[in-house]
Amino acid sequence: MANASGFFTPTMRISSSININRSGFRCPVVISKRIRCSGTSQGVESFSPPESRAQRLVNKGCKLIGCGSAVPNLQISNDDLAKIVDTNDEWISARTGIRNRRILTGNESLTGLAVEAAQKALEMAEVKPDDVDLILLCTSTPEDLFGGAPQIQKALGCKGNPLAFDITAACSGFVLGLVSASCYIRGGGFKNVLVIGADSLSRYVDWTDRGTCILFGDGAGAVLVQACDSEEDGLFGFDLHSDGDGNRHLNAGIKESTTTEALGTTNGSALGFPPNRSSFSCIKMNGTEVFRFAVSVVPQTIEASLSKAGLNRSDIDWLLLHQANQRIIDGVATRLEVPKDRVISNLAKYGNTSAASIPLALDEAVRSGKVKKGQTIATAGFGAGLTWGSAILRWG
Repeated sequence: MANASGFFTPTMRISSSININRSGFRCPVVISKRIRCSGTSQGVESFSPPESRAQRLVNKGCKLIGCGSAVPNLQISNDDLAKIVDTNDEWISARTGIRNRRILTGNESLTGLAVEAAQKALEMAEVKPDDVDLILLCTSTPEDLFGGAPQIQKALGCKGNPLAFDITAACSGFVLGLVSASCYIRGGGFKNVLVIGADSLSRYVDWTDRGTCILFGDGAGAVLVQACDSEEDGLFGFDLHSDGDGNRHLNAGIKESTTTEALGTTNGSALGFPPNRSSFSCIKMNGTEVFRFAVSVVPQTIEASLSKAGLNRSDIDWLLLHQANQRIIDGVATRLEVPKDRVISNLAKYGNTSAASIPLALDEAVRSGKVKKGQTIATAGFGAGLTWGSAILRWG
């Protein structure tokens, strides 16, 4: 039976395990019967055991109670870009809606931005770092090959050494992080999960390619997702997908250097060992194909999430999409019949900040008073992979 949160909760049947799938949570439970062999006709006894851990988790929900964001100091305008590549402000703004972006320079770091955003989210939520159970860093551009989340955990001063790890799903990363947080809360008993979206795609941009260099900026955003009773549940439904065949339209693959010397042995030279040093290439994108992909799949995934949540388009207070291109945002809003005054967009100020774009826009909307506690938000991410997904959630 569907409850007010849009997830399916048990009536009389309880299963010994919690089934979590990509369409949401369906949590049926089976109350067991103990058979007692006493040699009499009274040998079978049915009873209700003490509340199990699984039963407690079935009744758990999750809610977003804090948010924060941070951006680099350096602002690069369209006019600034026009000095280094053949473009102009009118051309960029008309095709993308972007007028400025922030770029990491000097002593700034992506980790520093992520920590700042996380601290603000914790302060709003009134949660101490020591009470954080899990940190999920959604990024495709960590500052360490082995991931950046543990460094954020260290910088925040989480003395309990909570688990911290990276999620790599490009511009869909933050939505995947939200869903992952809810799974840990519902299925693992976690209480406070910090979800951070942070990316510095400017480090992987070819600044001579006017098709891509105009799009990307750097930034970080974070939310604190907290366990709550099912009646307060704030994640109503979700829908997640990927299609590796679309990788050819948007990627930044490995490129090999040719400077590494082979070992001074016959076997080493024959085997090509050691391998050449590698680095990631600049972002390569077929903008037309990515645009077609986004305007097609985003309305579909939001409709799917609404259906799984048992909600209608009219139940949406705000539409918050990954900030990639204003024409995509406007097109999806039109398809879903969401009025412009209920669409959140800060793309003009920051450009495409990948996994940071949704929490960055959410934080600004919350702190400005636009998004209020109890309002319903339809959000969706889409991008490299190709990956896409959506979630219907309530703020506060």
